[in-house]
Amino acid sequence: LGPVQEYELLLQVAYRDSKEKRDLKNFLKLLKPPSLWLQKPVKIIGAKATTYCGNQNGVLQCACEDGYTWFPPSCLDPHKCYLHTAGALQSCHCHLNNLSQSINFCERTKVWGTFKINERFAKDLLNSPSPSYSKYATGIEIQLKEAFKRIQDFESVRVTQFRHYRDGSVIAGFEVVGSSSTSELLSAIEHVAEKVKAGLHKLFLLEDSSFRVFGKAQCNSIVFGFGSRNDEYVLPCSSGYTGNMTARCQPSGWQVLRETCVHSQLEELRKNFSVIAGNATETAVSSLVRNLSVMIQQNPSTTAGNLASVVSILDNVLSLSLASHFKVSNSTMEDVISIANHILNSTSVTNWTVLLQEEQHASSRLLKTLENISSLVPPTALPLSFSREFINWKGIPVSQSQLKMGYNYQTEMFPPNSSSPIRSRVLIESDQFQWSLPETIVSMASLTLGSILSVNKNGNAQVNGPVISTIIQNYSINEIFLTFSKIESNLSQPHCVFWDFNHLQWNNAGCHLVNETPDTVMCRCTHLTSFSVLMSPFVPPAIIPVVKWITFVGLGISIGSLTLCLILEALFWKQVKKNQTSYTRHVCMVNIALCLLIADVWFLVVATGGSAVNLSGVCIAAVFFMHFFYLSLFFWMLALGILLAYRILLVFHHMAVPSMMAAGFCVGYGCPLIISVITIAVTQPSNSYKRKDACWLNWSDGSKPLLAFAVPALTVVAVNLVVVLLVLMKLWRPTVGERPGHENKATIVRMGKSLLILTPLLGLTWGFGIGTIVDNQNLAWHVIFALLNAFQ
Repeated sequence: LGPVQEYELLLQVAYRDSKEKRDLKNFLKLLKPPSLWLQKPVKIIGAKATTYCGNQNGVLQCACEDGYTWFPPSCLDPHKCYLHTAGALQSCHCHLNNLSQSINFCERTKVWGTFKINERFAKDLLNSPSPSYSKYATGIEIQLKEAFKRIQDFESVRVTQFRHYRDGSVIAGFEVVGSSSTSELLSAIEHVAEKVKAGLHKLFLLEDSSFRVFGKAQCNSIVFGFGSRNDEYVLPCSSGYTGNMTARCQPSGWQVLRETCVHSQLEELRKNFSVIAGNATETAVSSLVRNLSVMIQQNPSTTAGNLASVVSILDNVLSLSLASHFKVSNSTMEDVISIANHILNSTSVTNWTVLLQEEQHASSRLLKTLENISSLVPPTALPLSFSREFINWKGIPVSQSQLKMGYNYQTEMFPPNSSSPIRSRVLIESDQFQWSLPETIVSMASLTLGSILSVNKNGNAQVNGPVISTIIQNYSINEIFLTFSKIESNLSQPHCVFWDFNHLQWNNAGCHLVNETPDTVMCRCTHLTSFSVLMSPFVPPAIIPVVKWITFVGLGISIGSLTLCLILEALFWKQVKKNQTSYTRHVCMVNIALCLLIADVWFLVVATGGSAVNLSGVCIAAVFFMHFFYLSLFFWMLALGILLAYRILLVFHHMAVPSMMAAGFCVGYGCPLIISVITIAVTQPSNSYKRKDACWLNWSDGSKPLLAFAVPALTVVAVNLVVVLLVLMKLWRPTVGERPGHENKATIVRMGKSLLILTPLLGLTWGFGIGTIVDNQNLAWHVIFALLNAFQ
């Protein structure tokens, strides 16, 4: 005879009271419909009323009947009707003049269930027509029907989904339909749960604890299906994309945690770039960027995977261009801006949020890449200007006019769904160009970048204006003014900040508020350098003014004192040479004073010299000489410490003066020279030798050249600390012939004098630099370090 098939027909009829309703149901049960479309006998097995509606004063009031319910909890039309949920009976109220047709009716009670199959997930299980899906679904439905058939008012069960669980196993989902209430149906299923598990065990390895049923699908979508809280599923990307998506069920619905969906053409382009990277030409790189721009216009989807791939390709283009000394043509720069405009579209912010959960530096990499690519545009290709919806870019060749008029960049952008423009302006006064002129100045502004560059989680601040970059290659500006329109005029307490690429956060060092109006904010940013930059990779912005003042005052006094010291040494040099011990000690002291004097002069020059000094070549030279002379200072202090230990431990041993001088100069100047040369040779080719915000050794890049100063310096401090302890132990021994009553007092006085002299002479004060490294937010460490060493 073949399988029996059940059909459900939904009829909309009118009746006046409950008697007419009963008569209608009985009539339908007795009706013998013709088999026009089935060619088989048809039998009506039941009739139920689902939804009752009545008109009261122009308001249609509807309620569910015979065990039916509103599912999902929405009325005839969820946009035009209101569901009253007070009490046990839910009723739907609609104004008839707004309702043209019904979209939803009451449905039978539905509950959902899931369980875990401990087998490897296969992609065929996502495709319902596939043999694998049919095999699993049919077997599961047979076992579930067998277990549920004894439940009163049970009507049907079907498998609705198979999902890839996070551990690689299979999560099966099913839907149970009944005509009893939700709580009754759930309770009945719980009573037969063990029978269900036993039946499913016949088919596959079931994880018993994973079987569960629930009356409300907390998460439900076409893509991810249904699930309960904290369920986490992995799905492959749609056709034409590689990668997958991972989503977790949250109270607000399915939330995408990870997404690596990359368009197949984009993935192919990325692979092609790897092929040409070995022997690329400027033309090949320009062609690749052009292809990327065209591809993005044709396939505008900004998935998180696409965003990551585009950022990676642009970053690789920059790296290759820098390594091969390629320039960027005006057409290539236009393609880059078009690409940036596309991935900075305001509609892509949600996908940026997903990407930043996995690659938190992606937005910072994009900004840095755009800035560095902009710096590769030669003066001959300028002036250029590109204005797009989400990014504005302008570059000019610098001319003599900047000596008179300075630099002025203004732009106007419109946020989505707004007719009010957001304006921004960059102003550099003409006095900033008096020393010399850079070749080019490039500025760009974006409204969207502020939404994807992370804000400090400890506060509730947000970026309330466009993000503006001004790029001046191999040039340093001491003062720049920036004016921003407020995106949200109701926000208060503005802070002027810049994006710190070293620490991947907003930083207000050297920037402060000049003026605020209801609609605009004006900021002034200056270049600042403090003495504690020598040992600490980061100086908190609030501390900078205090430490800077101590640094400059201390250095001024220190340079004067060191000069006086060398003059006095020269005047009394003949008396010093009469004694071997005195001679060797004073040679060390003269070299210590000389190295410290030269290093301090270099530091003072780069800290106060402005743009002319901070040109790239001069700054690199200053960093090298400061590194060398500060290291020489430490190694001569080490030589002095070794000499002191030698005189204490080997009292009757004598070394020839020439030998001691040769050893001293090898240690004092040879070791620092080797360290300094190796440091610059290893790090300068990759542009990681010096910091971007100050003329000193860098800390942020992978090589961390600051360690080439900090490690030797702190090692010398540790060795000299041992020497000082040896001296103090020697002084503590009782002197022959002294009276016991005077012994302690005299010894303490001698030890105090020695400690007072040896601490600065052997550089022990530099030990406070450890505090500025370990706890760089603490004002005390920076002040103590700057105070002691500026006056050393």
